[in-house]
Amino acid sequence: MLLNGSASSARLPGLFVVLLFLPACTHFNQGLTAYKHGDFQTALVEFRQAADGGDAEAQHNLGLMYVRGQGTEQNDMEARHWFRRAAEQGTPAAQFNLGLMCANGQGGPKDTAEAARWYRKAADQGDPKAQLNLGVLYDEGDGVSKNQEVAVRWFGKAADKGLAKAQFNLAVAYDKGEGIPQDDKEAVRWYKKAAEQGDAQAQYNLGLMYDEGEGVPQDDMEAVRWYRKAAEQGDAHAQHNLGLMYAKGEGIAQDRVSAYLWLKLATLGGYKDPLDSQEALAKKLTPQQLADSQKLVKEWQGRLSPAPLIH
Repeated sequence: MLLNGSASSARLPGLFVVLLFLPACTHFNQGLTAYKHGDFQTALVEFRQAADGGDAEAQHNLGLMYVRGQGTEQNDMEARHWFRRAAEQGTPAAQFNLGLMCANGQGGPKDTAEAARWYRKAADQGDPKAQLNLGVLYDEGDGVSKNQEVAVRWFGKAADKGLAKAQFNLAVAYDKGEGIPQDDKEAVRWYKKAAEQGDAQAQYNLGLMYDEGEGVPQDDMEAVRWYRKAAEQGDAHAQHNLGLMYAKGEGIAQDRVSAYLWLKLATLGGYKDPLDSQEALAKKLTPQQLADSQKLVKEWQGRLSPAPLIH
């Protein structure tokens, strides 16, 4: 119950806040309009006005513009400053970006413990990228005590939201039985979800599961299908296995020219073949077949962006 004489004074702070917020909101909207039209300098000025007025979204957008060098010179220190301002107001995207900068040592000292703190704040609000990165820190014991069960829990949350890399990490956990009971069928289920989103590592691993009949009936044709998807994205392991499938005629018609193509691309992508399959195959090719293969290699090199090797 209000005391006598207090009712009118209780409303003043609310009115005062509204009066302060309106100009910040106006500057933010003007900044957003300018940004959408590619006028980054105007957007920067307007976002700065709103950010100085305490608008968290403007602070976050300002941080992004400094990271990208839009409307100003690229400046990680300024970006980190504005991400922190927005993060302290509870903006999940800013908390994630601040965590990322702390983890990478951008715009300030590298501090994975601080990164974990901000990832957790964003993760607790449901940010899937923060959940994934927090899971990685727990998996590696970086900035937090190593705990694979906790890592799997965070991977699962992000995977359920459809984040492909989290789905891949969860599949690997099931595949290896790390932080969760080993389960080939669950591994296949999650590899497939990530693979269908285009994750090359998941496509390769799914191909391997079909190749070896783990969690699914052995199926050379399915193995070839998934190896090909990963190989065409530059995954050297998948390129090597696809080359072997062509060489042996497993799951696909035998084709030594195609076999050499993929084995050569795998070698160029960093795959170390202890059996020297590529050199052995080259000796079986006619001069014309070898010339055709080498031409194809050059054509594919121009298309491919090598994916990271799986260790």
